[in-house]
Amino acid sequence: MEDLTIQKQPPASDAETTRPGSRQYEEVQFYERKPAGFWIRFWAYLIDLLLISGVTSILFKPVFALLGIETSTDSWYAPFAILSAILFYAYFVLMTKFFSQTVGKMIFAIKVVSLKKDHLDWGTLLFREWIGRLISVTVLPLYFIVGFTPLKQGVHDYFADTTVVHEESFRKRSMMQKIHREEPGLQEDRAF
Repeated sequence: MEDLTIQKQPPASDAETTRPGSRQYEEVQFYERKPAGFWIRFWAYLIDLLLISGVTSILFKPVFALLGIETSTDSWYAPFAILSAILFYAYFVLMTKFFSQTVGKMIFAIKVVSLKKDHLDWGTLLFREWIGRLISVTVLPLYFIVGFTPLKQGVHDYFADTTVVHEESFRKRSMMQKIHREEPGLQEDRAF
């Protein structure tokens, strides 16, 4: 995730910093984007489903009605179901690739980010949106783990090393880091 600011806390005393062979650590504080939780992602997904349903009804249903093809069949291999599925996945893949967010995510100011890279590449995106989302939608309880993980990741996020974050909301984090000093001599304090 993106770091915004780094603030270093000074060491406790000069005596500790001058002792040879001792490992020194400092607390580093930084700001990272706040992960989006289950409910905000749920509402964004609902808006996306409504949008896709509206577009499907406006574009496909009139054409199918003119051609006399049934649109209310329950089989997954019906032409209407196949076109709806193509529109569904194309919407999520293309919107996430080019904008890092869908219309629902835009409304709630959240976006998808990669945990390992600066941008979402096609491989990551296709795996997240097709394979991961298919698993999450097929086994619905798996989607609820978003609310219980530290980075608010769903199964599809774990597979693709992504998460969904708020665009303008940050949280402050701190961690301990080894102090690196420019000292003459050996830098390693253990034998070969």
